Amino acid sequence: MAIVELNQTNFENVVTTNDIVIVDFWAPWCGPCRSFAPVYEQVAQKHPDIVFAKVNTEDEQALAGAFDIRSIPTLMIFRDKIIIFSQPGALPGAALEQIIGKAKALDMDEVRRQVAAQQAAPGAA
Repeated sequence: MAIVELNQTNFENVVTTNDIVIVDFWAPWCGPCRSFAPVYEQVAQKHPDIVFAKVNTEDEQALAGAFDIRSIPTLMIFRDKIIIFSQPGALPGAALEQIIGKAKALDMDEVRRQVAAQQAAPGAA
């Protein structure tokens, strides 16, 4: 599957209609982003069951701001509409594969319970 370019128009639809979406927040002027791109593309080819997407932070500043992106590249993984991973910095292919394995193995019922408990806690935003 080709890597999907995300913007404010299609972001919510892509994240809400797919089980796992991995998003690379990047910019054309960013050297580490350009170095990470081939790794990201190679790993994407190995996982046709996952949507791999990119957000150009220069073109989509509001979207980057909504996710508080302060450093690029930043990788974010959504599973069942929940952010389960967010980390700045380029990753080697093996590390990205390991993170994908952990994302697939997560017990999402437990994750939802934890999210609900955090939201119900006094002072939760």
